[in-house]
Amino acid sequence: MNGLLEGIARSIAALSPWEAVAVVLAIAYLLLAMRESIWCWYCAFVSTAIYTVLLWNVSLLMESLLNVYYMGMAVYGWWQWRRGGEQHEGVTIRRWGLKHHLFTIGGIVLVSLISGYFLKNGTSAEWPYVDSFTTWASVITTWMVAKKILENWLYWIVIDTTCVFMYFDRGLHLSSLLFAAYVVIVIFGYFKWRAHERQGDLAVA
Repeated sequence: MNGLLEGIARSIAALSPWEAVAVVLAIAYLLLAMRESIWCWYCAFVSTAIYTVLLWNVSLLMESLLNVYYMGMAVYGWWQWRRGGEQHEGVTIRRWGLKHHLFTIGGIVLVSLISGYFLKNGTSAEWPYVDSFTTWASVITTWMVAKKILENWLYWIVIDTTCVFMYFDRGLHLSSLLFAAYVVIVIFGYFKWRAHERQGDLAVA
């Protein structure tokens, strides 16, 4: 525990202005998404642009490329929440069935094993299989957020918990702490969106 606290203290002392901005905006994104505020996508776009560079510089190649995707999804999510849906009035919260989740999880595991193998044998990437898993899982889960699939929050719990350890190992201690905070926030996010079920705003896909 002392080592963790010392690592965080050193990271805060050496924190670059860009990483500080990315961290603040990343937290703002989740809090705003929990409230279903369209402003979350503006925060997401800027934060992920910064993280694209930061992660590339510490050799988390898949995570860096993932943030390029996040920038595109920030634009897509903004459009879906503002103009998506059958009536073009924005998407509403819905839920996936069990078969849909099993198919999705199986696909994530498969592509993670394939890309992890190529990363391990063809690049200098660290944590190739774990990096691949968090990347592909995040690709799907970000799309779920844009479509307002309720269970996206449950997927994020697994992803963010994994990232806590991976980022800490690469020396991004403050970002590791950020992902630990994410785990707490996404739990609240799940129950916040789940509350819409009582308001008749939830459909099953």
